[in-house]
Amino acid sequence: MIRTNTLKHKCLIGLVGLLTLIGSGVVYAETRVFGQNLNLQKYGTGELRRFGFLVYEAQLWAGANPADPPVALQLTYKRDIAGSKIVAASIDQMRALGAGEQQLGAWAGAMTRIFPDVKPGDQIVGIYRPGSATFLYNNREIGQINDPEFARLFFGIWLDPRTTEPKLRNQLLQPRAG
Repeated sequence: MIRTNTLKHKCLIGLVGLLTLIGSGVVYAETRVFGQNLNLQKYGTGELRRFGFLVYEAQLWAGANPADPPVALQLTYKRDIAGSKIVAASIDQMRALGAGEQQLGAWAGAMTRIFPDVKPGDQIVGIYRPGSATFLYNNREIGQINDPEFARLFFGIWLDPRTTEPKLRNQLLQPRAG
């Protein structure tokens, strides 16, 4: 009898918790995002185009505040791009956000070891946690940079108000309907 009441009690607590989350309009059902233990939900989506050509589609995964880590940014590439070009573009964007040249040199080396050449359909996911950035390529972890300044500036490429792509930033920070 005690066992049955305990089980009923636990189920009731779980149901109340679920109803509370549903009632708040936010359900964090995604506890394992990209194989990581993250409490994130799908947020906004957008596209990066260059000269009219679609370069990649972006999807932001975030907690209650997408401006605060942890967040995950998923890029699905639509073109062939050399890893060295991804690194060079990242360095240029981080420089524009205020990164120093000495630090950029060290980060360029680390990113060169991490970022592969991509082809249409490939995905790179960046996971921003306080103090670090972890990268996955087609659902396989390919590297991590444990540097809070790197993580802040790298994800600032998309999320910082000073980004060179404000339209994409606005799309990513727009919560999905539903």
